Amino acid sequence: MEDGMEVHKKSKKATPSESNLQWSQWQLLDSILPTGGFAHSFGLEAAIQARLISGPEDLQTFVIHVLENTGSLLLPFVYSATMSPDLETWYKLDRTLDAMLTNEVGRKASYTQGSALLRVAAAVFSEIPALKSMRDSSLGSGVVSFHHAPIFGLVCGLLGLDSTASQRAYLFITMRDVVSAATRLNLVGPLGAAVLQHRIAFLAEAILKKWADRTVEEACQTAPLLDTVQGCHGYLFSRLFCS
Repeated sequence: MEDGMEVHKKSKKATPSESNLQWSQWQLLDSILPTGGFAHSFGLEAAIQARLISGPEDLQTFVIHVLENTGSLLLPFVYSATMSPDLETWYKLDRTLDAMLTNEVGRKASYTQGSALLRVAAAVFSEIPALKSMRDSSLGSGVVSFHHAPIFGLVCGLLGLDSTASQRAYLFITMRDVVSAATRLNLVGPLGAAVLQHRIAFLAEAILKKWADRTVEEACQTAPLLDTVQGCHGYLFSRLFCS
């Protein structure tokens, strides 16, 4: 017992090392981290009710289009924030993305998840005080909307992920959340979802290579129909997800 308490005391005093940061990096991608991603379907629920998706093949096409659109529109913000994880860069990226998101449902989902991510990151990754100080100085300031992609890149940069890893991670959590939403909407079973996610991973890597390391000036929409469908989510008579 005494030995255990001694180890605990030493661990509290330890400074973040490369191995310790890896644990934090893995936790950032853990589905149990309460960032609110599982409350959103990325327009999948609206697409189902609009009868654009009726089975596994349609679902695979939808997920690929979501990843392609994420790569073209959001990866530049993740990349830029990872490369310069500071307050000034974050504010600039946040304002730019807020101006580019024309879909109100998608915009609300972005800043809801972003705000939750920064709150959780500041509380969980207490070994990085910059996260808490940035959040404290930004709350109530009215100068930032807390969009998810720039905050994800910011957290990745402060956790020591390189730009490629952070962009791959962002595509991964996007794919994970869409496939999870499909499971809860009974489009595919748990085993089928796992098979689908593994199969799409190879395409996701190709999408990463296509859109990686681009500046925000190159950010664009590649699947405007997805944006339109997601915008209809708020008009659904009954819905399980927030977006």
